[in-house]
Amino acid sequence: MRAGPATAPRRPRLAVWKFASCDGCQLTLLDCEDELLSVAAETDIAYFLEASSAVGRGPYDLSLVEGSITTEDDLQRIRHVRRVSKHLVTIGACATAGGVQALRDFADVREFLSVVYARPDYIATLDRSTPISAHVPVDFELRGCPIDKRQLLEVISAFLAGRRPFVPGHSVCVECKARGNICVLVAHGTPCLGPVTQAGCGALCPAFNRGCYGCFGPMESPNARALNARLRELGMSTPELVRVYRTFNATEEPFRQASEEAEDDA
Repeated sequence: MRAGPATAPRRPRLAVWKFASCDGCQLTLLDCEDELLSVAAETDIAYFLEASSAVGRGPYDLSLVEGSITTEDDLQRIRHVRRVSKHLVTIGACATAGGVQALRDFADVREFLSVVYARPDYIATLDRSTPISAHVPVDFELRGCPIDKRQLLEVISAFLAGRRPFVPGHSVCVECKARGNICVLVAHGTPCLGPVTQAGCGALCPAFNRGCYGCFGPMESPNARALNARLRELGMSTPELVRVYRTFNATEEPFRQASEEAEDDA
């Protein structure tokens, strides 16, 4: 009796989803170019509307989710994504912290609607912009605005291999030292969030003599109170100090607390 042809092992199924966002983190995956070909060879990219109109139904082994939850429809859709995904990884500041659109959390969104739109009654939106983890369990959060493609490839590789991703939690200052940058905060008195921001960008802004904007969110155990005191010594006013924390990751607890403490100390 002759054995039949061997069946090829099933490739893991990958899905990429978009919620309220600018698409920048999905474009980071497309920007991987040669590395993306390797990912495609090892996986079945079943759902990725940014790259293909083909729609493969779940379940999926790994879902990458970009964007925040801003509408009732988003709430229903993210619950569906969670149900059909073995692993769910959020990518980018919108998905991990609510993004720039979470600035609405500090104000009255209805007032914004009345000012911006001629027919605000046509706009269906929630009062808050919230991260994916506020609504469903998340297996890993990859920060950045946008994310770093090396970290993204590490996360995808780790989940395909069944291990925990290695993404460092130290500050941008470590990357500055590794790159040989002169500290813009010490040498030039340039306001910089590097001491409290998680690494991942390669210290891009300080490399061009600009202060870090906090794109990757707070590092592990940031000492924002000490940084606030130093920024005030450099002449930053309370509105400037509040504004520097309220950008891409304004609702991440350490950054939210730092901006509120700045207001309270005024």
